[in-house]
Amino acid sequence: MRHLFAAIACLLAGLMAPAAGADPAPLPHLGTDAQRTSVSGLSSGGFMAVQYAAAFSKSTIGAGIVAGGPYGCGVLGAVDALACMAGSGLSPAGSYSLALNYQAFGLIDPLPNTARQRIYLFHGTADTTVSAATMAALRQFYLDLKVPEANIAYVSAMGANHAFISDETGNGCKVLAAPFINKCKQGRRLYDQPAAILKQIFGDPPAVGNQLAGDPIAFNQSPFRAPLSSFDDTGYLYVPARCREAAAHCPVHVVFHGCEQGAGTVGDAVYRQLGYNGWAEIYGLVMLYPQMAKSQLMPMNPNGCWDWWGYDGKGPGTFLTRYGTQLSAVNAMVAELAKPAD
Repeated sequence: MRHLFAAIACLLAGLMAPAAGADPAPLPHLGTDAQRTSVSGLSSGGFMAVQYAAAFSKSTIGAGIVAGGPYGCGVLGAVDALACMAGSGLSPAGSYSLALNYQAFGLIDPLPNTARQRIYLFHGTADTTVSAATMAALRQFYLDLKVPEANIAYVSAMGANHAFISDETGNGCKVLAAPFINKCKQGRRLYDQPAAILKQIFGDPPAVGNQLAGDPIAFNQSPFRAPLSSFDDTGYLYVPARCREAAAHCPVHVVFHGCEQGAGTVGDAVYRQLGYNGWAEIYGLVMLYPQMAKSQLMPMNPNGCWDWWGYDGKGPGTFLTRYGTQLSAVNAMVAELAKPAD
């Protein structure tokens, strides 16, 4: 069983622990626009982004998925998740049928909302963790949900391994190693994946320059942490200068890290170095970086992964719904940010 979870663990992205002795502050009230939320993630975080965008489709306008897979692909547990990663898991038709059933019981938002979302998909040709067939199935799932083909950007010809792609930091393009951020070229230029994801969701950037206005903020995740949730004590937030104004109503973009990429493992690689925050200044986005922690028992999550195979123990498939332990917690964080500015 240990090897099983170790295999699943290669699903990625990251953060840094607060300074010793520092108490993270409460999540601030910023008056953000909760009805224009977007999400992105790598691997286990990619699966989580798919789940969030389906469960809360009414308020989610777009999603960026890097090496993820179809909704419900790990619904039957860890063995099912391994099959999914290999490309032999739940079919697009099976994912669509599952989503229809959950919609019928009011467990997720109405599926027609998904048709207006803008979707970015990425799979590297050197990815040895999640198969190309899995990502192709995810694309078909979105087409089955009536997302217009023109609203789906599918990048699948780059020779990248299983990682976020950054033009600012990272390993070589074909490397599979922490912090699971790689540098790859598209033509003669380094590929800027955060920019590509945000451009697909929000359109061309409205301004030039990406001068950072400050540092990411550590916040206390404990108020959102239910039993067996696997949430770490601390999450991170980046608030652009314009989003600190009371009437800004900035949207929130949630970045879901993958396995082996929590704060104690890869430091600030994702929430500070990956490159989202500079683009957040340009687009006027509040960046939310929730964090998972590793745990050996109750729940069994030794690699700090997001839950896409049901390790929270709440019952088959609950983790995929608005009532899932992790999905509901992240949605509560988004709602907290949307409260009127203090």
